[in-house]
Amino acid sequence: MYKVRLDKYLTEMGLGSRSEVKQGIRKGFVRVNGETVVRPEHKVSVKDKVFWKGTSVDFVEYEYIMLNKPAGVISATEDSREKTVVDLIPDSRRKDLFPVGRLDRDTEGLLLLTNDGKLAHRLLSPRHHVAKVYYAVVSGVMTEADIRSFAEGLYVDEELTALPAELDILSVHPAAGKSEAEDSGNPEGTSEIRLKIYEGKFHQVKRMVHAVGKEVIYLKRLSMGSLRLDEALRPGEYRRLSTSELEELYAE
Repeated sequence: MYKVRLDKYLTEMGLGSRSEVKQGIRKGFVRVNGETVVRPEHKVSVKDKVFWKGTSVDFVEYEYIMLNKPAGVISATEDSREKTVVDLIPDSRRKDLFPVGRLDRDTEGLLLLTNDGKLAHRLLSPRHHVAKVYYAVVSGVMTEADIRSFAEGLYVDEELTALPAELDILSVHPAAGKSEAEDSGNPEGTSEIRLKIYEGKFHQVKRMVHAVGKEVIYLKRLSMGSLRLDEALRPGEYRRLSTSELEELYAE
């Protein structure tokens, strides 16, 4: 059975830094299977009963968290100035969580956080073409011509020719009149769209919409592969994935 050093076990479960945990072990803060252990290098397995200051510490190898990312938070593990998506998970069991892919600072919606590098690679690998679905509000009127352009594989710029994507125009709101349009700053009106893409390039949705002469003014990710945003989660809220959700992701 796989065993790990006691100080590593406790550090990975968020009981402190490696040096803090070592000090605590030497001070007798830890009991393993009913006996006080004072050696940081003592090996334990997931079947051992480990207590830190009288509180049971169960080892969790991997964590999988669905976050409804709010605007204004960056998709990073740490930042000295900005709040990160990891900061929004105060009760995480693992301290090595990272976001699977990135959402722009002002983009909302589905974001998976985990420490499972194998799953992250499966979801992000270009060769797997995992679908991502977005809802967007666009400044400008999207057209049938845009649907065809997206479906054919849109030339965006010198760095990106997007793979064929599925654009659905949910609604169009033309400007009501010149005075109203000037007041709103949007003479062409707005559109609501749903877009499914099969890659995840930098600012891809915004760049694709810009390439057809419009601008994204609101963006929210609805799904990634089989994983769909739980609409019961308000921006900033999160929950752990169910067993069935995780199995479906691994089957991608």
